[in-house]
Amino acid sequence: MTISYLLRRIGYGLLLMLGVVILNFFLIRLAPGDPAVVIAGEMGGATEEMLESIREEYGLNKPIFTQLWIYVSGIATGNLGESFFFNQPVSKLIGLRIWPTILLVITAQILSISIGVFMGVIAARKPNGILSGIVSIFATIGYAVPVFWTGIMLIILFASVIPIFPVEGMQSVKLRDAGFVVKTLDIAHHLVLPAFTLAIIYLAQYARLSRASMLEVLGSDYIRTARAKGASEASVLFKHALRNAALPILTVAGLQFGNLISGALLVETVFNWPGMGRLAFDSILRRDYPTILGVLFFASAMVVVANIITDISYRWADPRLRGKS
Repeated sequence: MTISYLLRRIGYGLLLMLGVVILNFFLIRLAPGDPAVVIAGEMGGATEEMLESIREEYGLNKPIFTQLWIYVSGIATGNLGESFFFNQPVSKLIGLRIWPTILLVITAQILSISIGVFMGVIAARKPNGILSGIVSIFATIGYAVPVFWTGIMLIILFASVIPIFPVEGMQSVKLRDAGFVVKTLDIAHHLVLPAFTLAIIYLAQYARLSRASMLEVLGSDYIRTARAKGASEASVLFKHALRNAALPILTVAGLQFGNLISGALLVETVFNWPGMGRLAFDSILRRDYPTILGVLFFASAMVVVANIITDISYRWADPRLRGKS
């Protein structure tokens, strides 16, 4: 992989981000509702004079393309605008919420890939066995069940039947002044249910995909050669076969990252997780244009970065693509 290739991928990513910003800007403006009315309602009244004053203060009375130019120019200088509802810079609001979302998404991604691939590999070892059938049934159910339903069922189970995991928030109030280790363990304890809820649907996909990929690879000549040389079954599965079967999994992992972030919106709402999804939900209800656009901007940036990393990883994993520009 050359530096020119990396710079070209970054350039394409920046152009894509510009297109996403412009598209989001117009889509938000086309949505029904007037933020000036919402803001005036929070103040206790909505006279015509007050509405005009609010529109003047937030620049909502300017031509749409003028508003777009101001917004895009602000992004270029690192200014995402001021929140209509929270009366704070959008960058500050997102800065407080982005790390919980990243923690949730990355944890769910690691869980879904590691457990899903392991299940798929074990199932591919004996494709007609009982374990393979169990994995296939679990994968089908996990793929079909909506993520919000899974979250609600887990809340019912672990809030009333088996109360062993927290079902709300990211930290216990009584442990906020505790030491680093105690706080880390507390956050991990709160993370279990949201991360598993978000991971389960993608875990099912990776299990089915890895099973299919492993079945194809296990029939190759080099696998038979490795077994003929006396390689252990674990070495054949995880060293020889999985390395080649992992390429489709790596591709799907990058493509599914955007769906993972969108799924985090529902999970954060169900579990009251203090991330960007919850911030987006509150902002949509209040027609807070700058905050909604800021959340969409950062979510899109995360997807673009994840796709670039996936592309680089794919080229590193596949020797046939190394050195190509």
